[in-house]
Amino acid sequence: MKNIKPLADRVLIKIKEAESKTISGLYIPENAKEKTNIGTVVAIGSNKEEITVKVGDTVLYEKYAGAAVKIENKEHLILKAKEIVAIIEE
Repeated sequence: MKNIKPLADRVLIKIKEAESKTISGLYIPENAKEKTNIGTVVAIGSNKEEITVKVGDTVLYEKYAGAAVKIENKEHLILKAKEIVAIIEE
């Protein structure tokens, strides 16, 4: 695995994959899937007083936030902590 460490107030998030099937059981083609704005925090930057999330949190982030990066063929996002709008508790 590539070892990516976000800097300052930035957070690395693994993007949750979009659903591949509808509730009624129809499969959605790759090009028709909506991009999700939910993900799991993988790493946080060094400026911990500005970051209110921790590794492992599931979060909701702004739709056009951050910079996309692929790690081991999985979509990730590096964004500023202030672009995270909520923690999703399950």
